[in-house]
Amino acid sequence: MTAASIPNSGAFAAPTSAPISAPSFESISPGPLLAMSGSYWSGCTLHAGVVLDVFTPLAEGPATPQDLAPRLGCDARALAMLLRALCSLGILLRSGGVYGLTEAAREFLLPASPRSVCHIIRHHHHLVQSFARMDESVRSGRANRSGVGAGETAREDFLLGMFNLAMGIAPGLAAQLDGLLAAAGLPKLPERARMLDLGGGPGTYAIQFCLANPGLAAVIYDLPGTRPVAEATVARFGVTGRVAFHPGDYTTDELPGGFDLAWLSQILHGEDPATATDLVRRAAAALAPGGVLLVHEFLLDDQKDDGQADGTQDGPAFAALFSLNMLLGTAGGQAYAEGEVRRMFEDVGLTLVQRLDFVGPNDSGIIAGVKPGRGQVKPGPGQG
Repeated sequence: MTAASIPNSGAFAAPTSAPISAPSFESISPGPLLAMSGSYWSGCTLHAGVVLDVFTPLAEGPATPQDLAPRLGCDARALAMLLRALCSLGILLRSGGVYGLTEAAREFLLPASPRSVCHIIRHHHHLVQSFARMDESVRSGRANRSGVGAGETAREDFLLGMFNLAMGIAPGLAAQLDGLLAAAGLPKLPERARMLDLGGGPGTYAIQFCLANPGLAAVIYDLPGTRPVAEATVARFGVTGRVAFHPGDYTTDELPGGFDLAWLSQILHGEDPATATDLVRRAAAALAPGGVLLVHEFLLDDQKDDGQADGTQDGPAFAALFSLNMLLGTAGGQAYAEGEVRRMFEDVGLTLVQRLDFVGPNDSGIIAGVKPGRGQVKPGPGQG
């Protein structure tokens, strides 16, 4: 078929009065696409280092691959390749044939470090296989992953991985919470208050909020299997008398009530829109009149039909990618846009709905609303 015989395709047809010329490739490069395509190589190399725990013996001092191989149960030649790759990524240091830890590796990649992120990296390792089969889920519309991984180790990695992530946010957020609420025209916590940490896992936020507010007591509400990890974490921070654990399924079981604050961190995205809205309703019902509901999520940008085609309404990138993670692992979960969460609040009767002036890692945000009743403040300027 010649160029002249190609049927007209409307707006995409080439003008017939001008010759068709080959596009110029000098101004663009496939490099960024190829780097994106192969970026999993770096991630999987880090995963292997953490799963094999090559970092702990190096904390005792620099070593050669031959020194480390019998301790780690690895082949010396293959381990040398892994150590060299970790060095090339800036994760390890090398002098001659001897390897040692960087400051970042010592701070974040030793399981015994207070700032360790080993569990969340191991959790990411459990997710790799499902991401490699994303095309299957996009075709079928169904998840291809069952749970968070196989066995108790995977469950522990998930729960303590959530602790790793939350510890990067919770202490600072707890210290500034009253200021954030006041700036949004919302009621601050009373001097003596009760908090519901719904789906709280190891209870990181409940613990840190209590440490920052001496008059606060909290309840972690989560599945029974979470209890041992949660109670061990609570005991570790010395707040056993103020943070209790209540077992249950928050999508079906009755929630306790009378709380001044309900905190839902990263749980809506695991549910379809109807169930997520019902969770907001159930959490609101657990509040005392005048209580505050906070939802912490990776929030997508609101999309508008204004003809933009530059991607500015399609991010943030992490939230969009995280939504795919929910496709792969849940029956109907997804990331939600700010406007969608606002509508959930409004649909269940919450008022003074605001986004707090907070941006967490990976562009996470917090939507807040108040249960009508005792002590409710009047809307400030610009509030509905």
